Amino acid sequence: MAPVQNTTKRKLAEGGLALGFLVHHLRTVAVPHLAAASDHDFLFIDTEHGAFSIQEATQLCLAALPTGITPLVRVCHGALHEATRMLDNGALGIVVPHIDTAKQARHVAEALRYPPAGTRSWGGPPPAYLYQPPADVAEAQAALNAQLLTVVMIETAEAVGNAADIAAVDGIDVLLIGSFDLTSDLGIAGQMGHPKLIEAYETVARACRKHGKVLGAGGINGAEDAHRYIGMGARFVTNASDHAYLLEGARARTGMLRAALAAAPAGKKKGKSR
Repeated sequence: MAPVQNTTKRKLAEGGLALGFLVHHLRTVAVPHLAAASDHDFLFIDTEHGAFSIQEATQLCLAALPTGITPLVRVCHGALHEATRMLDNGALGIVVPHIDTAKQARHVAEALRYPPAGTRSWGGPPPAYLYQPPADVAEAQAALNAQLLTVVMIETAEAVGNAADIAAVDGIDVLLIGSFDLTSDLGIAGQMGHPKLIEAYETVARACRKHGKVLGAGGINGAEDAHRYIGMGARFVTNASDHAYLLEGARARTGMLRAALAAAPAGKKKGKSR
C-alpha cells in the first residue's frame, strides 16, 4: 500500500506553480474543499501566528488528505517537537520560520525524517497509510520521507547571505522568503518592490537554481510584485489568508449592492412604493 501522495511536492518537481491557502481563523473541515474549489494546491495552516491547538490543526490536516489538497503546517521557530506531532497526525509538510544558517536547516531536515535520513520517531501506522500497518516499516518510512515537503523561511539579511549554504542542505525542498519580516529586517518594512528586496530575491533564486531547490514567495499581494517574483522563478507561493479572502469578497459584494442603489433612478432610491 502506497502512502497518500503529496500532490504539491509532485507539482513543484514538475516545475508547476503551487498556490497556498493560508489558514488563520477557519476551523471547519470544509476548508480543504474551499481551497480546492478556489484552485489552490495546499493549505498553509499557521500555528506560528494563528491561535491553533494541535488538535485543531491536525483535524484540518486529516480533512485535507482525501481531497488532494496538501496539508502543510507552519510551526513556531524551534518547535520541532510540535512539527513531528503534526506529521504523525496528518500533515504532509512542515514550514519552519526564521532559518538563518545551514546548521539550523540541517537540524530541521533531520528532525523531520525517519532514519537513516534523520531522527524522527515512529509513532505507529500514520494517517498517510489510512492507519493501516505497513507490511514493511523501513519501506514505509522511506516512502514517507519521500512524500515530506520541508520548507524553511528566509526572513533576515543573514539568511539571504547564507542562502546558498541553506539550499545545499539535503532534505530541504523550498526556501520560502517571508517578505514582510525580511523587509522589516532590511529597514524597508512592507516595501515589496524595493530594490533591496528585489536583490534578496535574486540572491535566493540563484541559490535555489544552483542546488535544485524551489524558491518560495510569501507576503506578496500586488499584481506587479507577483509578476516580478514569479518571473524570477518563485513556484511555491502563499496566496492570501482566510480573513483576507473574506474581507475581499465581502467588500466586493457590499460595494456591488451599494453601487446598485447609487445607479437606481432618483425616485426609487428611498425605497418608496405606490
